[in-house]
Amino acid sequence: MTGSVLHLVGEVLVGPEDVRPEAWVIGGRLTFERPTGAGHDVETLRGWFVPGMVDAHCHVGLDRHGAVDDATAEQQATTDRDNGTLLIRDAGSPLDTHWVDERDDLPKIIRAGRHIARPKRYIRNFAWEVEPEQLVERVRIEARAGDGWVKLVGDWIDRETGDLEPCWPADVLAEAIAAAHEEGARTTAHCFGPDSLRDFAAAGTDCIEHATGLEADTIDSFAAQGVAIVPTLVNIATFPAIAEPAREKFPDYHRRMLDLHARRYETFGAAREAGIPIYLGTDAGGSIAHGLAAQEAVELSRIGFSNTEVLGAATWGAREWLGRPGLEEGADADFLALDRDPRQDITALGEPSAVVLRGVTW
Repeated sequence: MTGSVLHLVGEVLVGPEDVRPEAWVIGGRLTFERPTGAGHDVETLRGWFVPGMVDAHCHVGLDRHGAVDDATAEQQATTDRDNGTLLIRDAGSPLDTHWVDERDDLPKIIRAGRHIARPKRYIRNFAWEVEPEQLVERVRIEARAGDGWVKLVGDWIDRETGDLEPCWPADVLAEAIAAAHEEGARTTAHCFGPDSLRDFAAAGTDCIEHATGLEADTIDSFAAQGVAIVPTLVNIATFPAIAEPAREKFPDYHRRMLDLHARRYETFGAAREAGIPIYLGTDAGGSIAHGLAAQEAVELSRIGFSNTEVLGAATWGAREWLGRPGLEEGADADFLALDRDPRQDITALGEPSAVVLRGVTW
């Protein structure tokens, strides 16, 4: 950006019913008040403008083998930024990425500390692996290490039963979630199957990742309690490949994963109809590539969301949920400029004419 003032002209989509004809960026911040006085070097940018996308399930600092080095984490964050993700809720990482906060050129990150899992019941090198009697203490530690979130692994394949099983006794889980809340943190959890969802709902969780096992009773309880879900549909698309190696040895698990995959749009469509809050997340970091938020937005449209609802799940609604500003007076100018209206064509999110982070165009 060459000018000291950037003038946005077109349609500034502040919210679903709040559209402004123009805005300005001055000193890296957004304003809806026309600059006064002489001497402004003004650059005009035309189009449709939306808050930078939020990837509410993204792992900066992690790949399929565990923690990565800082250079790789930087590249991951840069890829997300260049593809329009300007705010990340990092849903568990073994790498301390607080150094990213010092970088004005990288997306803002809200951390959940490191995953917490049962021994041998999750991906190697990803999580703190603890037994149930250690869970509450570890939750308190991660609540203090993160930015207001704690991430648990709620279920995984149990090789004795050969199927997905909850990882934690219900009474211990309830105590752990209460401990997180006492520490001022919200809780979320990796859950594929139906049984762990019942336990987490009863324990008072705030959010669930994936949530493919939602059924009529848990849909009702999630809706009544306001438990949010982040489906990560670009990850669920890989369930058949995940299940295939287990076809012979763990046929029940194989069948369950295929079933969860087959009914994914129906499941999340029912969740939407019930009023469960749904937000965009990709699960980038483990085996999923970074920079896929726009693809996830298209996936969300397949569960019955209107394009405006998708925008809410990906931008202004997700920011409000996470307590971060969107296109607000005086906020950091973090937005996407688009050459067509995303309310008419949601694929516009994947083709921004400009990505602006803290007032700087990338």
